[in-house]
Amino acid sequence: MLILGIETSCDETAVAIVEDGRKVIVNNVISQIELHKEFGGVKPSVAKLAHEEVIDDLVENTLKTVNISFKDLDAISVTLGPGLVISLLVGFKTAKNLALLYKKKLIGVNHLFGHICSNYLESTLEPPFVCLLVSGGHTQIINVKTYTEYEALGSTLDDACGEAFDKIGRLLGLPYPGGPNLEKLAYSGNPNVFKLPEAKVSVYDFSFSGLKTAVLRLVEKLPEDYNKADLAASFQENVTNTLVKKIIFASEKLNAPKIVIAGGVTANQTLRKKLQELSPVPVFMPNLKYCTDNGAMIASAGYFLKDTIQELETMDVFAKDSSSVKLKASSRL
Repeated sequence: MLILGIETSCDETAVAIVEDGRKVIVNNVISQIELHKEFGGVKPSVAKLAHEEVIDDLVENTLKTVNISFKDLDAISVTLGPGLVISLLVGFKTAKNLALLYKKKLIGVNHLFGHICSNYLESTLEPPFVCLLVSGGHTQIINVKTYTEYEALGSTLDDACGEAFDKIGRLLGLPYPGGPNLEKLAYSGNPNVFKLPEAKVSVYDFSFSGLKTAVLRLVEKLPEDYNKADLAASFQENVTNTLVKKIIFASEKLNAPKIVIAGGVTANQTLRKKLQELSPVPVFMPNLKYCTDNGAMIASAGYFLKDTIQELETMDVFAKDSSSVKLKASSRL
């Protein structure tokens, strides 16, 4: 079963084709990092225009490169949210138009579920497992019971993990995106130089706002020539320790046979190494190219959701009354 996946939730325009939820036929991503550097973060209006400029050609070229036509596809899946609504709508409208034009099943995907499914790509992983989902907008512990049944056990009470990385990166004067650049800086630092606090919250929840404030107060007291690499390493050590400790606790509490990590922050090598070294159960993590937003994870999610979604013919996707639209883009899900 071939599914075309479209992802435009933030600052990557991504289109992919995946067979049976696991075999990636083609995966194309156009990043907007260079466009947003001058703003120090994602500017929604710029993101929307950038998506609109490239998405039609990207869809066409994605199919052409592997000699697949729309008649060969079984369905089209698209991210509905969470994300930037004006970005989401670009992919959503494109997917709706294509589904209607070629009479294909249209499957709406929760972006976070898509990140979980990134672990199924080029993998034999099967539920059940407990998942640590860490990205720029979300930090959650999720109990994944089946391919379509899952429960969020806990989440961040304020800043998401990736958001905290980006904010501290900016505080250290690093270019956008702050998180990956902070990780690079941390490689040359000593993670034991600065002792930073860990939030006291419930066992499955996270809080990084206090840590962010503690780093800010520390920087205000340090001399101008302080070692930024040491601070970056100390911050990264604190965050990754918290993430690893909590997901291992969850796995033991639930007697989970496997630990899975998902989301953009899972590209962090310190996190990956610590979890592999300390976990008492097997750890699964996506290939680095599937950690950040991509169309392949959305196509994979569409495959596993295919039997839970109504046929396109039963949906009035162009209804004027939004209450009757079964699929609609959302900033929060």
